[in-house]
Amino acid sequence: MTKEQLLQNYRSTLDKISELSGGRRVDMLIATKMQSAEDINFLIESGATLIGENRVQELLQKYDEIKKDSVCIHLIGSLQKNKVKYICDKVDMIHSVDSISLAEEIDKRCAKLGKTMDVLIEINSGREAEKGGAMPEDAEALVASVRALKNIRVRGLMTMAPKCSSEAEYRKYFALTRELFDSLFKNEDNAILSMGMSESYEYAIKEGATLVRVGSAIFGERKYN
Repeated sequence: MTKEQLLQNYRSTLDKISELSGGRRVDMLIATKMQSAEDINFLIESGATLIGENRVQELLQKYDEIKKDSVCIHLIGSLQKNKVKYICDKVDMIHSVDSISLAEEIDKRCAKLGKTMDVLIEINSGREAEKGGAMPEDAEALVASVRALKNIRVRGLMTMAPKCSSEAEYRKYFALTRELFDSLFKNEDNAILSMGMSESYEYAIKEGATLVRVGSAIFGERKYN
């Protein structure tokens, strides 16, 4: 894809998010899985302030090349406890905290760095066995347990909806997570509700998302080897 097309996609997606948000703040995180540091840096130079990597290994490979001065880097994919030590000094937020044991490992590693890590609690809104995330009925207890840790700041919730065939279906899962968010974070300014990807961010915004994760709408469909 040409840089001109990349920039056009970036700007048109921003415009669409602005149009859908109705004046409230909705941030766009650019999901950079399988994208080159060159293209990531081009978007940072074009104004992008928030990027997310799915895989620890890929983040580590790109990290030194990314222009980090004006961008926040989030880890948005599933995270294994044995990989936590590699990223705590490199990311600004972790989106996929789904157990107290993972949170405790993040807390331990961040304590050694003298750092407080912002995290989102991942909700398995579709109850999919192959996906991570806390079950909706366990969310309140997990949020409370993670909040008790000293080197973690719980900023909100994240969900990965199942692949759906209709807007109504997507919105059902997003609404469930938003209702949890409203009950657990109702008194917190700047709390984050991360929902929706390229194929579903429009529906997520309609259900109250404050952050959407957009990749293929900007870069085109990923080409897997």
